[in-house]
Amino acid sequence: MASSFQGIGKIPELRRRILFTLALLAVYRVGVFVTTPGVDRSVMDKIVSQSSGSFLGMFNMFSGGALEQMSIFALGIMPYISASIILQLLTVVVPKLDQIQKEGELGRRRLNQYTRYGSVFLSLIQSFFIARWLVSNNVAYAQLGPVVPDPGWHFYLVTMISLTTGTAFIMWLGEQITERGIGNGISLIIFAGIVTDLPDATVKLVQKAQAGEITLFSLLIIACIVVSVVGLIIFFERGQRRIPVQYAKRQVGRNVFGGQSTHLPLKVNTAGVIPPIFASSILMFPSQVASYIDHPWSRAVAEALHPGDWRYSVVYVGMIVFFCYFYTAVTFNPVDVADNLRKAGGFIPGIRPGKATAEYIDSVLTKITFGGAVYISAVCVLPSILSTKMGVPFTFGGTGLMIVVGVALDTVQQIESHLISRSYEGFTGPKGPRIRGRAITATSPIEA
Repeated sequence: MASSFQGIGKIPELRRRILFTLALLAVYRVGVFVTTPGVDRSVMDKIVSQSSGSFLGMFNMFSGGALEQMSIFALGIMPYISASIILQLLTVVVPKLDQIQKEGELGRRRLNQYTRYGSVFLSLIQSFFIARWLVSNNVAYAQLGPVVPDPGWHFYLVTMISLTTGTAFIMWLGEQITERGIGNGISLIIFAGIVTDLPDATVKLVQKAQAGEITLFSLLIIACIVVSVVGLIIFFERGQRRIPVQYAKRQVGRNVFGGQSTHLPLKVNTAGVIPPIFASSILMFPSQVASYIDHPWSRAVAEALHPGDWRYSVVYVGMIVFFCYFYTAVTFNPVDVADNLRKAGGFIPGIRPGKATAEYIDSVLTKITFGGAVYISAVCVLPSILSTKMGVPFTFGGTGLMIVVGVALDTVQQIESHLISRSYEGFTGPKGPRIRGRAITATSPIEA
């Protein structure tokens, strides 16, 4: 680990990317404390504290505590994620969007622009409902004081503009981190929001233990759950199914190329942390809307979609499984992989090149994706069930742990890739002979 930090210091570009990422994350955390005009932040903090464990608590977790501050960043990045989900689903059913997606870099930019427009549209809708909910809290939580001292049409307008602008700014920060920083910007923003709650949750846990509200046995259970979940996440995130690939020998002039054996790595969890993020963001939207409508059916929907309810868990697991397969199908095309293998002279032993190879890869990918979906579902649901049934105050949640560990592993892997690409030793130690502290990776005397 120490050698990796030395490598970071020797690479100006990587150091600049890391500092740029940290600076933008700091800007995001500062913006969390900028309250929306016309809202009493202290009253809002009490309301969210009383609603811990509900969808408001989960919404507050994903927004990095912005909801309890009623910040301009209260919507967080969820409208952008929802717009991305909708656009990807439309890409499958709308031929025009599918054609745009296949246009390469230009098509990707056009789809990103459509996603931004969709994010702004969803932000306007959600911000209107939030403004309405804030005004209704003047009556629902009258004992705490007015949340909105001066309600009116101007408050709705200012709230919609403030929250929509905040979401657009977070979206821009995420894109800048992805392009000029290190790691995935959207994932890192969610990561930063979740991690900031960890010190406060730990302090509260220690205070409860000192006051005798939590027994030593409960603390041991919490520690075992956290360690087990983290270890399970790391094990499955690093898990691969390696398909052997053999390259045929071919002669060009006097030189003979190919003939070596390698493998095609298929990750157990190809979708990463996307399924729980997508599933959580989708489930939060109907429960959020239902809570703003005073009607028996809306109250029933809000109760059914309460985190910890068995109906919520069933729907949540089903959506995780769906998004595991959906996102894997979007990001990994067995037909293209089989075609590239055939063009490069590679084949899977015992499998005919072309269509048979694509079907075999798709069959293997389907099986391991099911295992990955079961693993994600277990990690995201079981800790919450255990904390509910056993009364253990495990408020961090399996979903938050998976996002934190998954994003951390992905970011470390990207840092390692930068180190290796610059011919420096990475987290795994020195690689090969070195001259004056630099690894010999050049392929010609001129490059060396």
